Amino acid sequence: QVRLVESGGGLVQAGGSLRLSCVVSELTFGRYDMAWFRQAPGKERDFVAIISWSGLNTDYADSVKGRFTISRDNAKNTAYLQMNSLKPEDTAVYYCAASLGLSTDYRAYKYWGQGTQVTVSS
Repeated sequence: QVRLVESGGGLVQAGGSLRLSCVVSELTFGRYDMAWFRQAPGKERDFVAIISWSGLNTDYADSVKGRFTISRDNAKNTAYLQMNSLKPEDTAVYYCAASLGLSTDYRAYKYWGQGTQVTVSS
């Protein structure tokens, strides 16, 4: 019933930008809150950003504040993560997730995308 498909990852130089997209199945009609997480090899999955269904409530990890922007277009069933001023430490697999409630804990999310690799070169 709920399917998330991510795109937009790739290889960029430090200081560059990427925009990740997460399309939720058009057959899904729930008013889900959305979040982005990231995970580097051998490390835990970390919170990046969250946004409420309305788009009016957002929060960010301190490490990305001022550089990343989360947004959504419910008419297109899509959530976005605009990433500017990228740093090598941003390198990770990025996942989008959906839940009926906002949380910075990945364990609170039931539905996940497949992940998209973001690599930032120095």
